[in-house]
Amino acid sequence: MERKMVCISCPLGCRLTVRWENEQDITVKGNKCAKGESYAREEILAPKRVVTATVTVAGPAEKAGGPRRLPVKTSAPLLKEHIAALLDELYGLEVKAPVACGDVLLPDIAGTGVDVVATRTVKERS
Repeated sequence: MERKMVCISCPLGCRLTVRWENEQDITVKGNKCAKGESYAREEILAPKRVVTATVTVAGPAEKAGGPRRLPVKTSAPLLKEHIAALLDELYGLEVKAPVACGDVLLPDIAGTGVDVVATRTVKERS
């Protein structure tokens, strides 16, 4: 098989051509640094993404004119196979103020060791 992609590991943005027959026989061309090869291998074998989303803020903060949505993200890249289930869970999640930036809202997603954390502080308002 063959796939063309652009490496996003560094600012060079190398155009890669990846050919493979199986997991052990992967050839990467077009990379100008070692990061390109490791990026291409991971993208073929086990693609991962950092997930960003928003969740509902319920309670006093929302009623007092505070933010209704809280931005969140995964603490590390997550295997793409887990993303749809995570988004379903996030769309139904409501958090109550106060929430500090960096607070873990969902720990250890699907046993991966990756957490969902708040990326903004929301203070409780009376």
